[in-house]
Amino acid sequence: MMLELSYDDAWLPICEAAALTPGRGMAALLPDGRQVALFQDRAGRWYAVDNRDPFTGAQVLARGLLGSAGGRPFVASPLLKQRFDLETGRCLDDEEVAVAVFPVRTRELAAVS
Repeated sequence: MMLELSYDDAWLPICEAAALTPGRGMAALLPDGRQVALFQDRAGRWYAVDNRDPFTGAQVLARGLLGSAGGRPFVASPLLKQRFDLETGRCLDDEEVAVAVFPVRTRELAAVS
């Protein structure tokens, strides 16, 4: 299965889905030079958010801890611990701050004959 990200009005192949460990993040470089943090939660749902922590400017959200608050999945920045909703990008600790979110999907790889 290939993990793809909605980017620039198209689906961009990122990596094989098996490259991600549920509960842990991975960073990927986008064609425009930005980084995205990819996650699969333990229930098998996929998420992608901007990897840049808006509070520090560091590219670290892929190294954050996954959790949930009020039924909402989030990633907590490993630096200052602000929590970002993985579905909306909204910071749960400061309503005026958010990170970009990207739709993700998996696609079956074509069989090679």
